[in-house]
Amino acid sequence: MCEHEIERKVALITSGNSDTEQSFVPADHLDRDLETSYQTRERALNAAIVQANISESFEEHLGIFDAFYADDIEVSSETHEEKIRGKARVRALLCDFLIPLHIMAEIGGLQVSIRQIAMPGDTAGETHSEWTLDLVGVSGRTCTLSWRALRKWNGSRVVYEHHYEHQQSGGPLTMADLSFDVFEQYDCALEE
Repeated sequence: MCEHEIERKVALITSGNSDTEQSFVPADHLDRDLETSYQTRERALNAAIVQANISESFEEHLGIFDAFYADDIEVSSETHEEKIRGKARVRALLCDFLIPLHIMAEIGGLQVSIRQIAMPGDTAGETHSEWTLDLVGVSGRTCTLSWRALRKWNGSRVVYEHHYEHQQSGGPLTMADLSFDVFEQYDCALEE
């Protein structure tokens, strides 16, 4: 999905409101309007992530990342000591996660669903959310990952994201939990 299509989706989700639109607002409303802008963009970002279908394409997720994250993004996690800085480095890490997930969903029959719940925050320009990723193999085995995310916004872009309170229920899925019949059919054709 191209960036233009993603921006069109964002406009639909946010009813066309964007912090790049110019308007004249009394000074006493600026803080409230700025906070509303963060919250609107946060809702749009989260809705875009939830609505994207990883079994169809990993590129849509990358387009969402490109549309919402700043060039100088910094990402951290309680499970990794090193912070990752810069859009190119974070994008590469995201690809390392999305591409195998896409292949397992498209070819291996993995069912993937993601849910998000907004959490209250008390600092302007920061948003908090809970995420749950359910992975269901063709065998019926499941693995559920959950975490919380803190985002800091600057204008219309996320400049910092921190993941914490990671949890996993169910063991990791194996090749036995996926269906790669295409490869089995190919192997059978080679044997004949």
